[in-house]
Amino acid sequence: MDEDSSIREIKGIGEKTEALFQKLGVNTAGDLLRFYPRAYDIYEDPVTVSELEEGTVAAVEGCVYGNIQVSPNRKLQTPTAMVKDLTGTLKVLWFRMPFLRNTLRSGSSIIVRGRVVSRRGSLVMEHPEIFQPADKYQEKLHTMQPVYPLTAGLSNLTVSKAVREVMEHVHLQKETLPESIRQIFELCEYNYALKGIHFPTDKTMYMQARKRLVFEEFLEFILAVRQMKEEKEASVNWCRMKPAKEVDDFLGRLPYELTNAQKKVWMEIRKDLQSDDTMSRLIQGDVGSGKTIVAVLALLEAAYNGYQGAMMAPTEVLARQHYQSVCDMFEKYGVGFRAELLTGSMKAKERREAYARIESGEADVVIGTHALIQDKVQYHNLGLVITDEQHRFGVRQREALAKKGRMPHILVMSATPIPRTLAIIIYGDLDLSVIDELPKDRLPIKNCVVDTGYRETAYRFMKNQVAEGRQCYVICPMVEESEAMEAENVMDYSTMLSEKLGTGITVGYLHGKMKQQEKDEIMQRFADNQIQILVSTTVVEVGINVPNATVMMVENAERFGLAQLHQLRGRVGRGAFQSYCIFMTGSKTKETKKRLDILNHSNDGFYIAGEDLKLRGPGDLFGIRQSGLMEFRLGDVFQDAKILQMAAEAATMKEVRESPVFTRANQDHIHVL
Repeated sequence: MDEDSSIREIKGIGEKTEALFQKLGVNTAGDLLRFYPRAYDIYEDPVTVSELEEGTVAAVEGCVYGNIQVSPNRKLQTPTAMVKDLTGTLKVLWFRMPFLRNTLRSGSSIIVRGRVVSRRGSLVMEHPEIFQPADKYQEKLHTMQPVYPLTAGLSNLTVSKAVREVMEHVHLQKETLPESIRQIFELCEYNYALKGIHFPTDKTMYMQARKRLVFEEFLEFILAVRQMKEEKEASVNWCRMKPAKEVDDFLGRLPYELTNAQKKVWMEIRKDLQSDDTMSRLIQGDVGSGKTIVAVLALLEAAYNGYQGAMMAPTEVLARQHYQSVCDMFEKYGVGFRAELLTGSMKAKERREAYARIESGEADVVIGTHALIQDKVQYHNLGLVITDEQHRFGVRQREALAKKGRMPHILVMSATPIPRTLAIIIYGDLDLSVIDELPKDRLPIKNCVVDTGYRETAYRFMKNQVAEGRQCYVICPMVEESEAMEAENVMDYSTMLSEKLGTGITVGYLHGKMKQQEKDEIMQRFADNQIQILVSTTVVEVGINVPNATVMMVENAERFGLAQLHQLRGRVGRGAFQSYCIFMTGSKTKETKKRLDILNHSNDGFYIAGEDLKLRGPGDLFGIRQSGLMEFRLGDVFQDAKILQMAAEAATMKEVRESPVFTRANQDHIHVL
């Protein structure tokens, strides 16, 4: 067996398990080695019930007290037990495990270990591991256990066993980094890093392993980006455009004036379009800063110069929303161009007709999702490519869209504020423009950081907002064990909230396990105010514009990075009404208070991103992936800013440039940005 062997060759993996691994993109033994844990469980000494704190993972030793109750809800089937020690009694519940009613006996000694949350004013432990008899816990005490990203039907134990099996029987690949580079940046060997990332013996081994693997990941990425930059620099502007007077007239008819920042960025784009080189520009702008209107101006400039423009959005709902607002604008201000929508869910006949209009040039502006880059789509005269919400697209996807034309201009829009020092590295193939000013009529969001004692007050506030015709988001705490549990958590929370708020308020939910079509339907219902309160995981981060949503409440706010919290907050404050953001936290630590206080006092995404960078420390690595920004396997551009800067330095060194390992052929798997 080698790294290219199918995972079916691994002992213990049959047809069903293979299919589950494939669902996660794991097809070979090598894929499995690079299927890294997303967190680690560190098994500490058990604590007493009276010592438990909300928002922490802890182990408690006690006796099962009374009978096991199972909820009457047939779908959820949630068994509940009481565990008692000398200091108090703890309520414990498990999702979809009704059989526990028969296996847990009243009076038996037990250790339960899981996350402690607050429910209706009391501490509850959710879905814990069970150690019975209690001395079984000793086997795991003080160890670091990997926690893998899972899918329904695949357990952490199955993944862990399979990885061990591969490590024992596969001849691992040779070192990839030149010795001199490893010495300069103090990096461990590749094979040591693999063992240390999956099964670290201690925190030091883990930190060394992670540093090495993140460094290599960033280095490959930077080299790929630089190669793209070199290719672009050599490209001639085939789509040279003249400033169109009609675009200036259109600007004059708008009911508002562009901010100075928008004007500046629009002039930079105009200059690019008429220069000798093809445009490759990133527009960074905080949520609500008005990037979309700048994109529309660029699309119009292209159309008036006889070129097609294409705009790619990360979700169907967002693509439809962009399409609708462009059509409305064209109609309202007498623009005689045709906009075309192209998405994956369109019927075959609709798609064929759209393809024909795009190929003939009848469609001047094409808006859609990944469907824009499919082989069947042939453009008549593509001169401009815009991608929205950049971090959801891969470099390769951006390239694929660009190849649909003869070197079209590329404009990338991102609402994720990244400190300039990092942006220059990760967007190395793009020129940077920043819209750092909000429209004058925008009301700043009112923020508050509260502890869990304010939860009932927060619910009453949301109820009042709904009574006034407004809508609310609730971001549910993340669950580390699996996607299935995360879904369960969201469903359970929305059921509880619905009961609490009573009739007349529709509570919907959204989570990562839903099919894209289901997510789109829910988002559309929320946009149409058929759902008043949306309970969601962070999948809502790249959502649609719902001007009527005025409240964002984030549970367990301490478990998110500041940049991501700011991104989530940007879902509200988009309309004419005053908006509010409630950061709920169970953590009492000074550090948490200091971090969240930054959000409390600032709505400036770039300032927050810079502060986030300063405050992150290696200790955060044991939590959940925080930035939500890029799709690296391990790296986090905020968390690992220092390693990113090291990799950028290494990319300029002769030993790396001449290394055969880092050729383009080896960089085809890079899909981030």
